[in-house]
Amino acid sequence: MCLTKIKLYSVLLIGSYSLKLIWAPLVDALYVQKMGRRKSWLIPVQYSIGVYFIYMASNIDEWLPETRRPDIIKLVSVFFFMKTLVATLDIVVDGWSLTMLKKNNVGYAATCNVSGLVIGMIISYVCSVLLTSEDFSNKYLRFSPNVGGVITMKSLFYVFGILFILITTLIAIFKNEKDNKLEEDHVKLSIVQNYSLLWDILKLPSIQILALTLLTAKIGFAATDSLAILKLIDAGVPKENIMVIHTTILVLKIIVPLVIAKYTSGLKPLNIYLTATPIRLLWNILFLVFIYYTPKLITMNGSVNIPIYYYALLVLILSIHNILPNIMGVSTLAFISRISDPRFGGTYVTLLNTLSNLGKAWSNTVAIGMVDFLTFKQCSSYQQNNCSTADLKNNYPSKFSN
Repeated sequence: MCLTKIKLYSVLLIGSYSLKLIWAPLVDALYVQKMGRRKSWLIPVQYSIGVYFIYMASNIDEWLPETRRPDIIKLVSVFFFMKTLVATLDIVVDGWSLTMLKKNNVGYAATCNVSGLVIGMIISYVCSVLLTSEDFSNKYLRFSPNVGGVITMKSLFYVFGILFILITTLIAIFKNEKDNKLEEDHVKLSIVQNYSLLWDILKLPSIQILALTLLTAKIGFAATDSLAILKLIDAGVPKENIMVIHTTILVLKIIVPLVIAKYTSGLKPLNIYLTATPIRLLWNILFLVFIYYTPKLITMNGSVNIPIYYYALLVLILSIHNILPNIMGVSTLAFISRISDPRFGGTYVTLLNTLSNLGKAWSNTVAIGMVDFLTFKQCSSYQQNNCSTADLKNNYPSKFSN
């Protein structure tokens, strides 16, 4: 029952973002002309996020207490609504970027998207994990030990809530939006017409080929992307050390999109994607070999003792493993931005991004689901026991004793 509830809560949290295509046509169709097509949504949504952060700050200690069980239902409900607001904001920003930037610069939207997302991840990680950690604060940020982190989760929500409201106010005052009536080939569609537009887009032969490509392009990387880190942890590599390495690599994921921007913002942004694909496939094979030999490399005399050279190899392999999909992701987003019709930008970009996300989601899910089926197991040194059935798992000690 508990596992079922956890799965249901996870689906709710993921669903609000994955299913944003359902209301993307609404975002394209409904707006106040005087306020601006995108600002009509961006301003109220960002104000709502700011107010909602302040509301969460006043209740987070009750929902997430230190001495008793957290209120899971309340937390899931709150974050589901928050992710719905953020998903709506994503639709707005994607649509606005197509008209805000000149046609020859629209590829830079992907650079800003990916680099900005990673910067946000670093800020949220540092603030929500490190600065609220008592151990980290006492070890690195204080002269003398004290209780709790240097900032509480409650204070953090207040700070971000106020920042959202202030930044949104500045955007409302100082950022003007071009009148969409002046756009080339301007078309005003009703809500019904915007929803039928989705079907019209999907009927285009070129989009059907692209959809099939986006849904299947990540099959070759699914096993490594979804299971590599789990296998390393299972082999004995401390997850804390892997997390530190990943945090360091995030800095590279900010820099890389800026370095390759001149390639992804050109007329053929997918060229760098096609170049990176075979390299990534070959690197996956190298990574799998590294994972296979990890237990032997980190084990000495029957106990885990990880040498320095292993961490050097791990940093190198994980860096390339993260940089290559980062490059390919920027290239894909740049291509989507370039081919999307700015007149229906929110709907167009959301549709193609959703197909790309679904391609990753289903392939990773299948890879994880096939782990047990494709794994060779041995519960003991008794060679005939492959641990393939519950009976063999439960009774292997008696078999081994024979």
